[in-house]
Amino acid sequence: MKSQATLESSDIKAIAAAAEAEAIQNNWAVSIAIVDAGGHLLHFTRLDGAPPLSSHIAPAKAHTAALGRRETKGYEDIINGGRFSFLSAPAVQGMLEGGVPIMKDGACLGAVGVSGVKSSEDAQIAKAGIAAIGL
Repeated sequence: MKSQATLESSDIKAIAAAAEAEAIQNNWAVSIAIVDAGGHLLHFTRLDGAPPLSSHIAPAKAHTAALGRRETKGYEDIINGGRFSFLSAPAVQGMLEGGVPIMKDGACLGAVGVSGVKSSEDAQIAKAGIAAIGL
């Protein structure tokens, strides 16, 4: 039997605060979602001015990054590379850059999904959040 680290409430709060600070510092109006390893929502915030659609996209990106245990940019690249059939993959909705898994010792603890600005900026915010817990 293996033991695996899990996200605690203090981790989620630290990730959320750092991600929000990164967004505010850059004047980016976004939605930020944090999920556990199964893609279940643990935290969500929609900053002032964030597009309403971002409240659906951010959790979808986080969910996809957690279940796939990889950044959602990889899925976007697959589709942009011409493999359009991947759009029919079951339970995979957030296939745009901006979903980043939270990895520790090769295990996925969850993920952060961000939506509202350029996809690369969404990913920057997510990674800033994850960095707050030293990962």
